[in-house]
Amino acid sequence: MLAYPVLGISDVQLVASSNFRSTRFRAHSVLPGFNLALGYTLLYLSLIVLIPLSALFIKSATLGWEGYWDVITNTRVLASLRVTFFASFAAAVINVFFSLIVAWVLVRYSFPGKRIIDALVDLPFALPTAVAGITLATLYAPNGWLGQYFAAYGIKVAYTPLGIVIALTFIGLPFVVRTVQPVLADVEAEVEEVAASLGAGRLDVFRRVILPAVFPALLTGFALAFARAIGEYGSVIFIAGNMPYISEISPLLIVSKLEQYDYAGATAIAVAMLLISFVILFAINALQWWTSRRGSR
Repeated sequence: MLAYPVLGISDVQLVASSNFRSTRFRAHSVLPGFNLALGYTLLYLSLIVLIPLSALFIKSATLGWEGYWDVITNTRVLASLRVTFFASFAAAVINVFFSLIVAWVLVRYSFPGKRIIDALVDLPFALPTAVAGITLATLYAPNGWLGQYFAAYGIKVAYTPLGIVIALTFIGLPFVVRTVQPVLADVEAEVEEVAASLGAGRLDVFRRVILPAVFPALLTGFALAFARAIGEYGSVIFIAGNMPYISEISPLLIVSKLEQYDYAGATAIAVAMLLISFVILFAINALQWWTSRRGSR
């Protein structure tokens, strides 16, 4: 009969400690060449993000505080910022609601042509924005295929802020759908059936079971769609009409100043957009962090 050594408590603790140290070492060494990869990452982000943003602030600083304030408080600039951010916010909200329905249909139901519809969701990613803008302007013009029906009721879509919202909704749709779709796929249908068997109605199932699970993903999709819409240019200029104080967006005003060689004024507007976007996205991320922390309790 083989005799096995008897381990004491100190021996067990020693083995556990060595296993923990080795596991900890392996956890920090998962990526081969970590130092080199980290250095490449920081260099890449500096070249692509940090240096261009720094140049943006440096160029706008040549105006001085008074000159910068005069540029961003110009009535035409303020009107363009208002149109840009309100249209982007409205488009993101619309996408949150309808993209949830689209993602729900794609996840929960099987039907002929499902793969085709699933592929169509990614169409705004592949379609050039200028082509999308021209197409939307043609469709929603007063004499267009769709615009004529709105015009019959006195509703003008193209060349108005409403047209801007439609264009931004089009380009932001995939961001929300692709963010919510995998989360919905992880929510098993059996959970909804159990809630229904316990007497919960459809509204209660959605409010207490589905919404808490997908809410963080909805916030993420909203932030992505909102951020994408703020900087959109190609699909908007063809349907907006570009009328100052009415349907002129800030990216178009920046391009106009660049064409006039007013680089400092263009960067000043860009910095204002960047700061406002940062504050809004920071608030969205804070809300997402708060909801996730509350849900983990």
